[in-house]
Amino acid sequence: MAIIKYLFWLLYRIWFYILVAIPIIIMFPLLIISILREQWYPYFFKLARIWSKFILIGMGFGYKIKRVEVPEQNESYMFVANHTSMADIMLMLVAVKNPFVFVGKKELSKIPLFGFFYKRTCILVDRTSVKSRQAVFLQAQRRLKQGLSICIFPEGGVPEEDILLDDFKDGAFRLAINHQIPIVPITFYDNKKRFSYTFFSGSPGRMRAKIHNFIPTEGLTIAETKSLNKEVRSLILEELNTNLIKK
Repeated sequence: MAIIKYLFWLLYRIWFYILVAIPIIIMFPLLIISILREQWYPYFFKLARIWSKFILIGMGFGYKIKRVEVPEQNESYMFVANHTSMADIMLMLVAVKNPFVFVGKKELSKIPLFGFFYKRTCILVDRTSVKSRQAVFLQAQRRLKQGLSICIFPEGGVPEEDILLDDFKDGAFRLAINHQIPIVPITFYDNKKRFSYTFFSGSPGRMRAKIHNFIPTEGLTIAETKSLNKEVRSLILEELNTNLIKK
């Protein structure tokens, strides 16, 4: 019985990477055209949302998005969420319709095919380099001026399996305050259970996300970064704990 489980998990992982590749190959000409100019990014974003839905449905993930507040078109936001799964990127793209740019670790750019587009459309950061982290602010500023939003997983990585929610880095909140854009907290409830970074794990099933009330930053100063960080983290942590109690 154990052998069957491990075989399923192995094939499930392989199937995931096949699903990642198929729509990229099919839409390759359109994807290439959409990244030729930065101002064409919204078209790339629409293609990325199709890619995400294809993967989630193909993996057997029935996603459900609860929106307490809905982002307005042509407005910029800072989207933040807990990070537990390889599928977080896909669920974020499905949950949010406003074009946004991911700030993500540069290591993902090494993934074949996916990495080609990742490094050309996302803001890459080397968290071990102060210079790289500073460059993120300049790149984010440019994209925000283009009317886009930014998405950051503020834990700065995926926590260990036994950690419900890791400490948040300050970068997302400092950026939001600098540009006076609202924070949009998002909770992913089931992603760790569905498809965590542990290789031999995962299964089809529901994936729920909740977009909370926005947290304004107008009038806030950099000195209030830590308190804003704590407020957002407490909100998501309370939501995760409440979900555990309901189970």
